[in-house]
Amino acid sequence: MKFKERMQLTRRGYGLIKKYCPGLLPAKVSATVADTLLPFVTIWFSARIINEITGDRDTRRLAIYVALTVLTGFVFSMIKNALNKVVEEKESGMWSYFPKIFSDKQLSMDYSDLEDQEIQKQKQKAEENLFMFGNGLAQLVWDTVGLVQAIVGIVASVSLTATLFLSRSGNAMLDSSLWIPAAILLIVIAGICTGKLRKKEEAVFEKWTDGTVWFNRALMFFGHTLYDDLSRAMDVRIYRQDRIADREMEKLNRHNRNDNGIIQKMSAYSTLPVLIQGVCNCLCYVYVVAKAAMGAFPVGSIVQYVGALIKLVQSFAELVNANSENIIYTEHLQKLFAYLDIPSKKTQGDHKPESENAHTIEFKYVSFRYPGSEQYVLKNVNVTITPEKKLALVGANGAGKTTFVKLLCRLYDPDEGEILLDGINIKEYDSKEYVKLFSYVFQDFKLFSLSLGENIAANAEYDAKKAQECIDKVSFAERFDEMQDGLETCLYKAVAEDGVMISGGEAQKIALARALYKDAPIVVLDEPTATLDPIAEAQVYSDFGKLVNEKTAIYVSHRLSSCRFCDEILVFDHGEIVQTDDHTTLVDNKDGKYYELWNAQAQYYL
Repeated sequence: MKFKERMQLTRRGYGLIKKYCPGLLPAKVSATVADTLLPFVTIWFSARIINEITGDRDTRRLAIYVALTVLTGFVFSMIKNALNKVVEEKESGMWSYFPKIFSDKQLSMDYSDLEDQEIQKQKQKAEENLFMFGNGLAQLVWDTVGLVQAIVGIVASVSLTATLFLSRSGNAMLDSSLWIPAAILLIVIAGICTGKLRKKEEAVFEKWTDGTVWFNRALMFFGHTLYDDLSRAMDVRIYRQDRIADREMEKLNRHNRNDNGIIQKMSAYSTLPVLIQGVCNCLCYVYVVAKAAMGAFPVGSIVQYVGALIKLVQSFAELVNANSENIIYTEHLQKLFAYLDIPSKKTQGDHKPESENAHTIEFKYVSFRYPGSEQYVLKNVNVTITPEKKLALVGANGAGKTTFVKLLCRLYDPDEGEILLDGINIKEYDSKEYVKLFSYVFQDFKLFSLSLGENIAANAEYDAKKAQECIDKVSFAERFDEMQDGLETCLYKAVAEDGVMISGGEAQKIALARALYKDAPIVVLDEPTATLDPIAEAQVYSDFGKLVNEKTAIYVSHRLSSCRFCDEILVFDHGEIVQTDDHTTLVDNKDGKYYELWNAQAQYYL
């Protein structure tokens, strides 16, 4: 990667940190500057104090040096500690804000991309690099410290060592001007060697992490999810699936043991730079002491020059290392940004629906197949949904019912044909405005470990009176009266010890209340009552049908008895609509698909 490209990625990384972790970098840079300068200030004053003790011993001057040393150290320490407190607070929150980067991207992505396995693998790799190894953004934050230390350290070290080479000892060899390029060459060679070893260490590390994607996915599932996910708890116990987990965990342990050689190799690469710096420090010490012994400067200056030279070697090594780290973390940033830059393929318009309630939706020759599949899920679908119509979708599993409503809500776009809202292709509408038209109760709807009111409103703020009205309408009032904290009652126990566990039927009523609370003109129920018995389900649909009397309603159900109150029924079979009519007409047609489905269910109730 070229230097210019690395700088562009670095600036973009800083921009992302500024957006999600405001104030972190300025505080960290300021604290680093104070922390880096303090040792140099101490070194300079220490040299002055030692020179005074071994020289004139001027008590007044000595007292001033000591007082300034203490005062300067105190001021720098106070500044550093105050800034470090800010840094610790900001950096601890950093790990809470980083996941929002991914959640924001997930919300902005096309729904079809969320189901793309390659994109999910790309996301997992980016998350793994960031959260498991601290690569990318976290590394940028941490390595900013090294960069600032290197720059400040080099400037301060050069300032304190300039007089070393100008001081005369009377020895031609020690006073030679060649020592300046020699010292620079030694420092550069040490820095370059350190950088090359760091690159080799990272290359081994990168090769190792490439093979850990499966390892980490398996570890998270068999080590955590299999046991922690309550939806799996009963099956794990009844069928002793823990034995399968034990087998897979043993595979993971073998994988881990096989990685020991790689880890030892990385350790060797990280140890050698310390040895190189140690040799450089020894040479610097010998040169300074030799020049002092020849009378070039007072003995106290040894502290200044040796300390400054050692810091110069370290600072240049840090500068080279900062460049090497930049090469590494920009590669990870490149992968992160490649994921964040996945474009939305969905056409975005700027139209807004004009009316709040009266909308006509038309499917015209719509065909669709899921990405990566050659098989059509919907074929040549034509249907018109008029305002306030109650429409039922029925058919066998895989017939295309749920796909139909996904296209309706524009989670996917048709491969062929078009969907019109009030005569305008839905692609020409602003997608956020278009989605506002729908209240959707999904087949696998989700409630969250938030308060009841927040679950119903799907918002941190809610209208308590309106939420209460929705609770009453879906017959949840009796259970609600038992909740001591009312709408502030937290559901489930994931984040609240006093959270309330609710049954599947109660959860379904809350989901229905959420659909009512949104008060959208079009309501879609995609088998949200699949776990209820047929009579209870039919009652829910019937009652809900009365509640949405002035709205357009679309019901997806396998139980045909719940469709009797609908104005029209669409019968799906292998991705096509094979029949459309009301229940009475369809059930009288003994040659039709609806009669076949109806009779197949009815025989168990006769």
